[in-house]
Amino acid sequence: MNSLERSIGFCMACLILGLSRLAFSAELSPQFGELLENGLRSKGPVQLEVFLKLDPIQKFCSESNVNIQSDKAGLLMSEALEQIQYPNDGDYVGDWKEGERIAQSGKGLRFNDSDDTKNGGNCYACHQIRKEELAYGTLGPSLYQYGKLRGYSREVLRYTWGKIFNPQAFLVCSNMPRYGHKGILTMKQMRDIMGLLLDPESPVNE
Repeated sequence: MNSLERSIGFCMACLILGLSRLAFSAELSPQFGELLENGLRSKGPVQLEVFLKLDPIQKFCSESNVNIQSDKAGLLMSEALEQIQYPNDGDYVGDWKEGERIAQSGKGLRFNDSDDTKNGGNCYACHQIRKEELAYGTLGPSLYQYGKLRGYSREVLRYTWGKIFNPQAFLVCSNMPRYGHKGILTMKQMRDIMGLLLDPESPVNE
């Protein structure tokens, strides 16, 4: 995927996020609600009846003047933290080469994708990961030398897994996708992303 495709995909994601927030704003007019309902259609993996049904964190983060330091925010993060599913076998680190392919791919869950499209992580849309990659976003922090700088302890493994599974358990209105919580990536795919970040042999940690 080239930089233009990533940019288009990211812009579309921002547009859809913006529409969903407007749709559930307290100031939403009946006319705009009708326009939204008539202007958007379910297609492929995008089913609007699912997409427009917000969970408690999405509702909270769609409120006007949301306070992410509030007690409600803390409660939502605590509940999200308890819902994180860790590998039963304690194996967190998969194949970094496959993890790189997942990080590069922005496919999946788009209007023009088929239902059997294998989802990617599109990680480079927001992060620098490998030094050699020229096209990457800066919305999120650089992940280059992620493991080399942080170490490979069990605590780092569990924290990183949790951030991939549900980043909103750590920052309630984080823009990062909830890859595990929403089933965007499989457990194996998340292991492979972990390998990219935390395998000492990965080029990320050179």
